[in-house]
Amino acid sequence: MSITQEQADAVLAAGRRAAETLGVPMNIAVLDAGVHLKAFARMDGALLGSIDIALGKARTSALFGMATEAIGEFSKPGGTSPGLEQTNGGLVVFAGGLPLRAADGTLLGAVGVSGGAVAQDLQVATAAAAGMAAS
Repeated sequence: MSITQEQADAVLAAGRRAAETLGVPMNIAVLDAGVHLKAFARMDGALLGSIDIALGKARTSALFGMATEAIGEFSKPGGTSPGLEQTNGGLVVFAGGLPLRAADGTLLGAVGVSGGAVAQDLQVATAAAAGMAAS
């Protein structure tokens, strides 16, 4: 099972609405469970340097099936897996990447958001992920 285009579009739309509410242009990436790009939006005015960060957050979340900040906890000095962020060609281990799951819990892919403060990225990613559930 993989994320559909309709679901990916719903994720982007919900993420854009949340970013517009905040007044912060964002880059929003949706990857499938195989870590391949399914959909992407770069809002007008979004930081160019954040494109790669959004993609990296989605990739990190899809690879591990969890929120990027949870992976960050593992990789901290004193965590259970210090240096984990150096694996898999480099991981992005701060908030803004969330897994996207089917109703039965199957991993369908992930969303990654970047362009604002880390808390804003997480807020938009959370709204984006909820958009898939509502579709």
